[in-house]
Amino acid sequence: MKPSSTLFLKVAVIFIGIPVLALCLFLLPQIANEANEAMERGSDVALAVYALLLIMYVSAVPFFFALYQSFNLLTYIDRNEAFSELSVKALNKIKKSAIIISGLYVIALPFVYVLAEVDDAPGLILVGMVMVFAPLVIAVFAAVLQRLLQEAIDIKSENDLIV
Repeated sequence: MKPSSTLFLKVAVIFIGIPVLALCLFLLPQIANEANEAMERGSDVALAVYALLLIMYVSAVPFFFALYQSFNLLTYIDRNEAFSELSVKALNKIKKSAIIISGLYVIALPFVYVLAEVDDAPGLILVGMVMVFAPLVIAVFAAVLQRLLQEAIDIKSENDLIV
């Protein structure tokens, strides 16, 4: 397969990572500074904000790992190794990363609830739920692709033995 066929997807993977990296480098530290100022004024909400920031930073690690595995998967497709154990392992790692991210945001939901109560913003809880279910959808999709790919590899190996 021509490397140009997956070039668009590789660029898309990179462009997905850039806003998250910018968020981690610029916006989250600014929110931490504002939470620090609120903590100095005696606000208890700052602890919930710190917990959410910690979860966001920790969830960035499996997010970027999953992006890296996606990039690797596209490279395997370029090298005509799409139907290989390497691709199955990459999909498995993407699935596990998505489950970890979802689990982290499940842990974050009580802190989101605290912030929603203070700000009187019940819609904030729905945003928190989206952050739980979006990675779960990715995990299920990766699991289905992993299973289909494994079955295709098994069929291919059976055909190689017959011929």
